[in-house]
Amino acid sequence: MMIVLLFLSVVLFVLADLGVREVLRRHREGRLRVERETALAESLRLDFTRESKTLKRAEVADPAARILCVDDEDVILDSFRKILVVDGYSVDTVQTGPEALGLIQTHHYDFVFTDLRMPVMDGVDVAKSVKHMRPDIDVVIITGYATVETAVDCMKHGVMDYVQKPFTEGELLAFVKKALIKRQDRIQKLLGPKVHVTHVAEEGQPRAGEFSIPGGVLISRGHCWASMAQDGSIKVGLDDFAKKIIGRVDGIELPNVGMAVKAGQALFGIRQGGRRAQFHSPVSGKVVKVNPALAEDCETLEMTPYQRNWVCVIDGDCLDVDVPALKIGRAAVSLFQEDIERLRKAMKDSGQKAGSGADASVYVGELERLDDARWESVTKEFFGS
Repeated sequence: MMIVLLFLSVVLFVLADLGVREVLRRHREGRLRVERETALAESLRLDFTRESKTLKRAEVADPAARILCVDDEDVILDSFRKILVVDGYSVDTVQTGPEALGLIQTHHYDFVFTDLRMPVMDGVDVAKSVKHMRPDIDVVIITGYATVETAVDCMKHGVMDYVQKPFTEGELLAFVKKALIKRQDRIQKLLGPKVHVTHVAEEGQPRAGEFSIPGGVLISRGHCWASMAQDGSIKVGLDDFAKKIIGRVDGIELPNVGMAVKAGQALFGIRQGGRRAQFHSPVSGKVVKVNPALAEDCETLEMTPYQRNWVCVIDGDCLDVDVPALKIGRAAVSLFQEDIERLRKAMKDSGQKAGSGADASVYVGELERLDDARWESVTKEFFGS
């Protein structure tokens, strides 16, 4: 009898726990829905015309993806915002292709949805331009039934898929979720397990043996990252490969404001104990701003070396020459992967075993174990150009 009562008590406890979890889940989903509906309503009152004439933006916390939608029909754009924002996506909408191309140069998106037939610039040209400028962004064509054949032809230019209009709420949500899974699978197969392109640098940090590159960020061979603003200024910092293999950073040596620098020349340094690693500028120009907050608190680099943890801003004066030499998207991933293999060889040559575990992954602080002479040699090899 006691055993039966004990068993029933356990069952009741488990059921009660599941019930509480379900109540909490529904409460959380309800709270998120209210927050997203509020963000959607507020977005209609905000003015983004300084960025783009017809831009409307609805952002949510921890978005499942960031989407830019281009269509000359307000009803389609309204549908995208209302359906996708409430489901957890951040959505920007514009009415013309040129506006979309301007935004992708300064913002990070996972997807661009573009109407096929538009008066200023059609969807085919938008798709081609997006894939040329930002190959890391997936493009989806919005099409009517009469233009499905043309939409299919667009896939020859790198378009991921097409969605037919008119569409229901359920159809659009199902399509976007399927496209997101397809994108994640494609990136995984392309990059392998060690390097990940992320749409927000501070979200979903990879494990210690893995590396991240925000979509749209340029990477130099010396492992500085560069992010370009609309006015041509460039934010610069050390990338995730550099930060992870160095490990602990005790100090940042900022450049002087007003300093003129050429691409490939010494720009800033980092200190670890009594040792120093020098990083070289990815572009030519003049240093117009530095980040003293980073110098005062280097520990913020443990969260991410990107975004707010920039080292300096350079007013570029030779971008047409410098930018093509930098790496973005797939090329940046290849650079990281090549240097992972180079590092393994360098550590082996120094008598150190690179990484840990069955796959010998490179891990945080790989260089901390080296003596001073080897530290100087390895840092010059990887960051000296």
